[in-house]
Amino acid sequence: MVSSENVRRRTVLELAAASGISVLLAGCLGGGGYDEEVYEDETLVDDEPEYGGFLADVDYPGTVDWTSEGGEGGESDSTGDDGGARTVTVLVGTGSNAMRFGPAAIRLDRGTTVRWEWTGNGGPHDVVDTDGAFESGQTHREGHTFEHAFDETGTYTYICRPHETQGMKGVVDVV
Repeated sequence: MVSSENVRRRTVLELAAASGISVLLAGCLGGGGYDEEVYEDETLVDDEPEYGGFLADVDYPGTVDWTSEGGEGGESDSTGDDGGARTVTVLVGTGSNAMRFGPAAIRLDRGTTVRWEWTGNGGPHDVVDTDGAFESGQTHREGHTFEHAFDETGTYTYICRPHETQGMKGVVDVV
Protein backbone atom coordinates (compact mmCIF):
# COMPACT_ATOMS: atom_id res chain seq x y z
CA MET A 1 0.00 0.00 0.00
CA VAL A 2 1.26 3.49 -0.89
CA SER A 3 1.02 6.17 1.77
CA SER A 4 -0.31 9.64 0.97
CA GLU A 5 3.03 11.11 2.13
CA ASN A 6 4.88 9.10 -0.58
CA VAL A 7 2.34 10.21 -3.21
CA ARG A 8 2.77 13.87 -2.22
CA ARG A 9 6.57 13.56 -2.26
CA ARG A 10 6.46 11.86 -5.67
CA THR A 11 4.13 14.57 -7.02
CA VAL A 12 6.41 17.33 -5.75
CA LEU A 13 9.45 15.65 -7.33
CA GLU A 14 7.63 15.13 -10.64
CA LEU A 15 6.54 18.78 -10.73
CA ALA A 16 10.05 19.96 -9.89
CA ALA A 17 11.52 17.82 -12.66
CA ALA A 18 8.94 19.08 -15.16
CA SER A 19 9.68 22.69 -14.20
CA GLY A 20 13.40 22.13 -14.63
CA ILE A 21 12.89 20.58 -18.04
CA SER A 22 10.69 23.50 -19.10
CA VAL A 23 13.33 26.04 -18.08
CA LEU A 24 16.03 24.03 -19.82
CA LEU A 25 14.00 23.75 -23.02
CA ALA A 26 13.17 27.46 -23.01
CA GLY A 27 16.89 28.24 -22.92
CA CYS A 28 17.73 25.71 -25.62
CA LEU A 29 14.89 26.67 -27.91
CA GLY A 30 15.64 30.37 -27.95
CA GLY A 31 13.65 31.69 -25.03
CA GLY A 32 16.03 34.65 -24.67
CA GLY A 33 14.91 38.09 -25.74
CA TYR A 34 16.60 40.65 -27.94
CA ASP A 35 19.17 43.14 -26.70
CA GLU A 36 17.16 46.34 -26.13
CA GLU A 37 20.31 48.48 -26.24
CA VAL A 38 20.88 47.45 -29.86
CA TYR A 39 17.53 49.01 -30.83
CA GLU A 40 17.55 51.93 -28.39
CA ASP A 41 18.15 54.84 -30.80
CA GLU A 42 17.14 53.13 -34.02
CA THR A 43 14.30 53.95 -36.42
CA LEU A 44 12.13 51.01 -37.45
CA VAL A 45 10.55 50.77 -40.90
CA ASP A 46 6.85 51.56 -41.14
CA ASP A 47 6.15 48.79 -43.63
CA GLU A 48 7.49 45.75 -41.75
CA PRO A 49 7.91 42.83 -44.19
CA GLU A 50 6.85 39.34 -43.12
CA TYR A 51 9.95 37.73 -44.68
CA GLY A 52 7.91 34.64 -45.56
CA GLY A 53 7.75 33.70 -41.88
CA PHE A 54 11.55 33.33 -41.68
CA LEU A 55 11.75 35.38 -38.46
CA ALA A 56 8.57 33.94 -36.90
CA ASP A 57 10.56 32.39 -34.03
CA VAL A 58 12.84 35.40 -33.52
CA ASP A 59 12.19 37.95 -30.78
CA TYR A 60 12.88 41.41 -32.29
CA PRO A 61 10.99 44.72 -32.29
CA GLY A 62 11.04 45.24 -36.06
CA THR A 63 13.24 45.97 -39.06
CA VAL A 64 15.80 48.71 -38.42
CA ASP A 65 15.88 51.36 -41.14
CA TRP A 66 19.49 51.96 -42.11
CA THR A 67 18.72 53.45 -45.51
CA SER A 68 20.19 56.87 -46.24
CA GLU A 69 16.74 58.39 -45.78
CA GLY A 70 15.57 56.40 -42.78
CA GLY A 71 18.27 56.01 -40.22
CA GLU A 72 21.78 56.66 -39.11
CA GLY A 73 23.13 53.26 -40.05
CA GLY A 74 24.34 51.67 -36.90
CA GLU A 75 26.97 52.41 -34.35
CA SER A 76 29.91 51.86 -36.70
CA ASP A 77 28.37 53.54 -39.73
CA SER A 78 30.91 55.14 -42.02
CA THR A 79 31.28 56.41 -45.53
CA GLY A 80 34.35 56.27 -47.66
CA ASP A 81 36.52 59.36 -48.08
CA ASP A 82 34.89 59.86 -51.46
CA GLY A 83 31.39 59.87 -49.93
CA GLY A 84 30.79 56.41 -51.40
CA ALA A 85 29.38 53.22 -49.95
CA ARG A 86 28.28 52.94 -46.34
CA THR A 87 29.24 50.25 -43.88
CA VAL A 88 26.94 49.23 -41.04
CA THR A 89 27.59 46.83 -38.17
CA VAL A 90 25.43 43.96 -36.94
CA LEU A 91 26.48 42.32 -33.67
CA VAL A 92 26.84 38.53 -33.47
CA GLY A 93 25.96 37.02 -30.08
CA THR A 94 23.53 39.44 -28.40
CA GLY A 95 20.33 39.11 -26.41
CA SER A 96 19.65 37.59 -23.03
CA ASN A 97 21.15 34.25 -24.05
CA ALA A 98 23.66 35.61 -26.63
CA MET A 99 21.92 33.70 -29.41
CA ARG A 100 20.81 36.69 -31.48
CA PHE A 101 22.00 38.99 -34.21
CA GLY A 102 21.65 42.62 -33.21
CA PRO A 103 19.69 43.93 -34.97
CA ALA A 104 18.00 40.85 -36.43
CA ALA A 105 16.47 42.61 -39.44
CA ILE A 106 17.81 45.65 -41.27
CA ARG A 107 16.85 47.63 -44.37
CA LEU A 108 19.71 49.08 -46.42
CA ASP A 109 20.36 50.98 -49.61
CA ARG A 110 21.88 48.99 -52.46
CA GLY A 111 25.67 49.17 -52.27
CA THR A 112 25.87 49.11 -48.46
CA THR A 113 28.34 46.77 -46.76
CA VAL A 114 27.34 44.89 -43.65
CA ARG A 115 30.06 44.16 -41.12
CA TRP A 116 29.13 41.44 -38.63
CA GLU A 117 31.11 41.80 -35.41
CA TRP A 118 31.37 39.01 -32.84
CA THR A 119 30.72 39.94 -29.20
CA GLY A 120 32.48 36.84 -27.87
CA ASN A 121 29.27 35.74 -26.11
CA GLY A 122 27.29 32.55 -26.65
CA GLY A 123 29.98 30.23 -27.97
CA PRO A 124 31.01 29.80 -31.61
CA HIS A 125 28.82 31.56 -34.18
CA ASP A 126 28.83 31.95 -37.93
CA VAL A 127 26.92 34.00 -40.51
CA VAL A 128 25.60 31.89 -43.39
CA ASP A 129 23.34 33.14 -46.19
CA THR A 130 20.51 30.63 -46.69
CA ASP A 131 20.98 30.85 -50.49
CA GLY A 132 24.76 30.47 -50.38
CA ALA A 133 25.73 34.08 -51.25
CA PHE A 134 28.11 34.42 -48.27
CA GLU A 135 29.51 32.44 -45.35
CA SER A 136 31.75 33.68 -42.55
CA GLY A 137 33.15 30.56 -40.96
CA GLN A 138 32.72 29.79 -37.25
CA THR A 139 34.45 31.58 -34.42
CA HIS A 140 33.79 32.77 -30.88
CA ARG A 141 36.56 35.38 -30.84
CA GLU A 142 35.38 38.78 -29.59
CA GLY A 143 36.01 41.53 -32.14
CA HIS A 144 36.19 39.16 -35.13
CA THR A 145 34.48 40.69 -38.17
CA PHE A 146 33.09 39.47 -41.47
CA GLU A 147 31.84 41.75 -44.26
CA HIS A 148 29.60 41.42 -47.28
CA ALA A 149 28.59 44.15 -49.75
CA PHE A 150 24.95 44.10 -50.84
CA ASP A 151 25.05 45.35 -54.43
CA GLU A 152 21.70 43.91 -55.58
CA THR A 153 18.23 44.73 -54.28
CA GLY A 154 16.35 41.90 -52.61
CA THR A 155 15.83 40.14 -49.32
CA TYR A 156 18.72 38.12 -47.92
CA THR A 157 18.14 35.67 -45.07
CA TYR A 158 20.97 34.29 -42.97
CA ILE A 159 21.51 32.07 -39.96
CA CYS A 160 24.04 31.02 -37.37
CA ARG A 161 24.29 27.29 -38.12
CA PRO A 162 24.99 26.14 -34.54
CA HIS A 163 22.10 28.22 -33.14
CA GLU A 164 19.49 28.39 -35.91
CA THR A 165 17.04 26.28 -33.92
CA GLN A 166 17.43 28.75 -31.05
CA GLY A 167 16.23 31.59 -33.28
CA MET A 168 19.62 33.00 -34.32
CA LYS A 169 18.50 34.26 -37.71
CA GLY A 170 18.74 37.55 -39.54
CA VAL A 171 17.50 39.40 -42.60
CA VAL A 172 18.96 42.11 -44.81
CA ASP A 173 16.33 43.91 -46.90
CA VAL A 174 18.12 45.81 -49.69
CA VAL A 175 16.17 48.56 -51.46
